[in-house]
Amino acid sequence: MTDTALLPAVTDFLSSPRRLLIDGELRDAADGRTFATIDPATEETITQVAQAGVEDADRAVAAARRAFEHGSPWSRFTPRQRGRLLWRVADLLEEHADEFAHLEALDGGKPFAGARDGDVATAAELFRYFAGWANKIEGTTIPLSSETSQFLAYTVREPIGVVAGIVPWNFPLTMAAFKIVPAITVGNTVVLKPAEQTPLSALRLGELLLEAGLPAGVVNVLPGFGDAGAALVDHPDVDKVAFTGSTEVGKKIAAAASRNLKKVSLELGGKAPNVVFDDADLAKAIPGSAHAAFFNQGQCCVNGSRLYVQRGVFDEVVAGIAEIARGIRVGSAFDERTDMGPLISDEQFAKVTGYLEAGVAEGATVAEGGVRVGDRGYFVRPTVFTDVSEQMSIQTDEIFGPVVTAVPFDTEEEAIALANNTRYGLAAGVWSRDIGTAHRVGGRLRAGTVWLNSWHADDVTLPRGGYKESGWGRELGSFGVEDYTELKTVIAEL
Repeated sequence: MTDTALLPAVTDFLSSPRRLLIDGELRDAADGRTFATIDPATEETITQVAQAGVEDADRAVAAARRAFEHGSPWSRFTPRQRGRLLWRVADLLEEHADEFAHLEALDGGKPFAGARDGDVATAAELFRYFAGWANKIEGTTIPLSSETSQFLAYTVREPIGVVAGIVPWNFPLTMAAFKIVPAITVGNTVVLKPAEQTPLSALRLGELLLEAGLPAGVVNVLPGFGDAGAALVDHPDVDKVAFTGSTEVGKKIAAAASRNLKKVSLELGGKAPNVVFDDADLAKAIPGSAHAAFFNQGQCCVNGSRLYVQRGVFDEVVAGIAEIARGIRVGSAFDERTDMGPLISDEQFAKVTGYLEAGVAEGATVAEGGVRVGDRGYFVRPTVFTDVSEQMSIQTDEIFGPVVTAVPFDTEEEAIALANNTRYGLAAGVWSRDIGTAHRVGGRLRAGTVWLNSWHADDVTLPRGGYKESGWGRELGSFGVEDYTELKTVIAEL
């Protein structure tokens, strides 16, 4: 499997095939199928995982429905009890932080320190933040204008019911927490389908939730492929689908959910523009733009993959980012010197290297990178393209790898037009010493998150989501809480 020295707890966890979590129990798939989860650094099998199918989805949804219904142990949890449980999970995550970081490094190729201090720490913070929301789900009283009778009118927020959470492979533990935590904060139940490339941390999180005292059936975990996800989306007893992933799959989910009009929230693809003006503080803008482009091996939907630089500083900015790219150490997730790990899979490796070849074929120039690293594992050099037109596939498509395209511009209006020339609208950024320019341009960029003189600054209190084909709804913050509730109006004649 790997020659990495793993924690005994991780070795024990991987020593036998991992099973589905349904109704508080670890179970084999109904048809006995399993699949291999692969270490992207070595291309070797880590362990076998039960492969959920349609029958397993039915069983998990039935368990979630029983756990949600009136009179169940979960329905009798008070908001204060839910908050205390969430806090306990956060404590357990921190207690097992190295274990989860090992699983993320093995399964997803993330550098170990970044997985522990980033992904695991963020997941714990999500549980703590939403623990504070559990007893603050409030309604309002609204005056009713009747001249003949007296009424009391008020609103209450209630849980939606059974939530199907379908998450991607780029931040497996964090994305699982994104779906599970706000849903159970307000009293919903969840069936989670982790990505088939990275099922391990979600399965371990499911065990931790039970250890913290979550009743059986409240959270169920179904590793598997598209058939399991489709079964959840189509299921008549699922009340909401919360999905993070590609725009193409998001469209299919929206279409399928329309058959019974279940609630849907979607965080989808991105092709974020990063605009650098010639008055920017280049000592910050250059490393900040490199971080925007190459964070998480470039496998992040809000990465600044389209770089627009005012012509007067274009060469300096491109040279600076190329120099940073040359200095990025690509290697094993368990080597403390590693800055960038492998891409997630052979499929993603083929996709990214295909775009590298397409960029050159379409006439772009490789300023740095453009090649794989080594002959084993899915490693790619961080890449900078210049001489890029707006029609090239590397400029229009979400590559989801460590690839940035650099294009010069002359005027503010031109920069805004270029930045908004995309079907996506998840994130954008502006660099300028003139705060008026930064806010003015940022205000005109059509994106759900706009960074000014920074990138990837984030907090669990902030809503995230996209414009245009980057999705529906918002996650996290108070907005994320409300997205997992139904709003009921009650009118009583006095």
